Amino acid sequence: MAFPHRPDAPELPDFSMLKRLARDQLIYLLEQLPGKKDLFIEADLMSPLDRIANVSILKQHEVDKLYKVENKPALSSSEQLCFLVRPRIKNMRYIANLVNADKLAGRTRKYKVIFSPQKFYACEMVLEEEGIYGDVSCDEWAFSLLPLDVDLLSMELPEFFRDYFLEGDQRWINTVAQALHLLSTLYGPFPNCYGIGRCAKMSHELWKKLEEEEDGESKGRRPEIGHVFLLDRDVDFVTALCSQVVYEGLVDDTFRIKCGSVDFGPEVTSSDKSLKVLLNAKDKVFSEIRNEHFSNVFSFLSQKARNLQAQYDRRRGMDIKQMKNFVSQELKGLKQEHRLLSLHIGACESIMKKKTKQDFQELIKTEHALLEGFDIRESTGYIEEHIDRQVSPIESLRLMCLLSITENGLIPKDYRSLKTQYLQSYGPEHLLTFSNLRRAGLLTEQAPGDTLTAVESKVSKLVTDKAAGKITDAFSSLAKRSNFRAISKKLNLIPRVDGEYDLKVPRDMAYVFSGAYVPLSCRIIEQVLERRGWQGLDEVVRLLNCSELAFTDMSKEDKASTESLRVILVVFLGGCTFSEISALRFLGREKGCRFIFLTTAVTNSARLMEAMSEVKA
Repeated sequence: MAFPHRPDAPELPDFSMLKRLARDQLIYLLEQLPGKKDLFIEADLMSPLDRIANVSILKQHEVDKLYKVENKPALSSSEQLCFLVRPRIKNMRYIANLVNADKLAGRTRKYKVIFSPQKFYACEMVLEEEGIYGDVSCDEWAFSLLPLDVDLLSMELPEFFRDYFLEGDQRWINTVAQALHLLSTLYGPFPNCYGIGRCAKMSHELWKKLEEEEDGESKGRRPEIGHVFLLDRDVDFVTALCSQVVYEGLVDDTFRIKCGSVDFGPEVTSSDKSLKVLLNAKDKVFSEIRNEHFSNVFSFLSQKARNLQAQYDRRRGMDIKQMKNFVSQELKGLKQEHRLLSLHIGACESIMKKKTKQDFQELIKTEHALLEGFDIRESTGYIEEHIDRQVSPIESLRLMCLLSITENGLIPKDYRSLKTQYLQSYGPEHLLTFSNLRRAGLLTEQAPGDTLTAVESKVSKLVTDKAAGKITDAFSSLAKRSNFRAISKKLNLIPRVDGEYDLKVPRDMAYVFSGAYVPLSCRIIEQVLERRGWQGLDEVVRLLNCSELAFTDMSKEDKASTESLRVILVVFLGGCTFSEISALRFLGREKGCRFIFLTTAVTNSARLMEAMSEVKA
């Protein structure tokens, strides 16, 4: 049932080197405080750190005790304190309070601050204001690439999305450029680079500058990756707002996959304990079901259970010698597989329980109607009912955003009515969230006279009117418009299906949304790779409001082997969902190539809404 790998699928580069590099650099920084020291770690660096250097490695390098950076006084008695933090103002205040408290008590210790992935000038300013800049030494742990799986790298910067797409804060662009620079240094230059979006363009320009400054480092190397694609999250909000139905996406939506692992509670482990499970290609059971549509997973798991039982039963007729071989060679593997199998079956049951409770079928039907543009009144009614029943503030927001983007903004009457109902149901403290969603273009109100057809005819008039190459000022009010319907028609995102869509043997990427919709981001990537650039996609680019922001950068290098040209790195700026990863893995299998993903963080619809929300859950 899992797709057969085409025998000619190219090898992926080995990313374990990135882990070793990060670990060595961290050890080097810790060694600069010789002797025993206590390490204070910021909460959201704990999981990434755990994947790079576990406690025993830290202990080997004389880290005595570990503390969490939190709002309470630290009780460390060590003479040397080391802080591993994100470059945030509140962390600087925390450190300053600690150092100043020591000064008051007449205590002298050594302090070292390690910023990850980079330090910002603003942080040093705060240390100076607080009068402790001379007391602490500052360093950077330039760790921005965490391999979560054989084909997935994460920068683990969930704040990137809000910082850039809401606040317009460009400070992380340097981190992205540095990460790309590191990859091209280690895995050879990238012969072809394509991108779309403002952030993609800036990252690309800064990265090229870095390459020029350090000219010659990767020049002689053979490329291992043939194509790189940079994509801004706001080019395609729709995909990120849809409910996920592939297994890995559902596990993420239900249990939250964090840094490549998931905490399964007692309801999954059928014991009284929770269990932390790493989800990657090494998990034999998971790797076969992760990209499957959920409707196929159960039958696959029960078949697997039967096969496992049959292997256990083989030992009945064995003599002593065979039994000895069986125990020494196979039993351990079978037990491991058995454990994983029962975990994933437990996870499936738990997902089914949760999903039937919230009428998942109805929800999916509404989403599909929104994507296709049918029964808009009915869908609006469904969203209103969702709000009135107070199902969940995040879910209701997500559906409103999906309605807004697919309809090119809400008509003023609907916008006001939904907003009022939402604030009455969930509380007036959500008012600021609406302002954020509006600024980011996720939930907007149509200006009078901007009905969909009027907008589309304006756009198509402009598109055909070659003289108006630049969109006129009168039209710039549409800068944040989504034009989703027009793009959907152009790129054929809603597949025409005769009869039932077969989810067991998918025929295209739409299977990741039950055959109803091909993710826009993935379709763009597919089209650009087929055309080796943006030619022929001018109208799509214009509808995406990215006329100035789509680029192709082909180098004349003939060093790229045909093997490397079938390895494609896709960089998602602002987060990427497991649905998109599954869709592109499918495309890779169809075309005999391999995709590698680099994302600022793995995201889903709930994380997207939480990033925009001013009300902390």
